[in-house]
Amino acid sequence: MASGNEKHSKSFEGEARIGKAMKNLATVTLRPEDFSSPIALQMALSRIYESIAKMFESGGPRPTYVAEVRFTDDLGNAVAFAVDLGEAPPPFSKDRVRARIIVELYEEEE
Repeated sequence: MASGNEKHSKSFEGEARIGKAMKNLATVTLRPEDFSSPIALQMALSRIYESIAKMFESGGPRPTYVAEVRFTDDLGNAVAFAVDLGEAPPPFSKDRVRARIIVELYEEEE
């Protein structure tokens, strides 16, 4: 049996798109059944309104810079995730940059 100190790492190359996004934005999900009738749509709009009202009660959204990172994994699947870069503008001259993703696998010691 291997010790808990062994690690396996893999790096991927991809690209990132830098942009501004709102943090603490209300999460709204519309489901297919929300469009099944006029009353279902009205109920969905009420849920959206309540979510937005709660968001503004809790201080509202704050702008932050994010990087949308995209790469292809070893099985050919497209992978995308976001990295929060903070409230200050990042030090890049372009809004598209290269990204290196490092994945490290290891067992936690008990």
